[in-house]
Amino acid sequence: MANKKFKIKKGDEVLVIAGDDKGKKGEVLQVLLKKDSVIVAGCKMAKKTIKPNEENKEGGFSNVEMPIHISNVKKVEG
Repeated sequence: MANKKFKIKKGDEVLVIAGDDKGKKGEVLQVLLKKDSVIVAGCKMAKKTIKPNEENKEGGFSNVEMPIHISNVKKVEG
């Protein structure tokens, strides 16, 4: 299997061009090569449950960014 190379890298500013967050801009937090996806700050948010533990006695919910397929984002120049 050949190494995949994307023009989008961590820290780049991208524009979401498809999906629920179409039109939003954000910074790439992580590139997932195996899934052909990127995680963009502030886009495709999902609520995750947190179990109670010693640090967080009550538990609750947390908002987390989910991966977006790389074909659904476009690098913003400038």
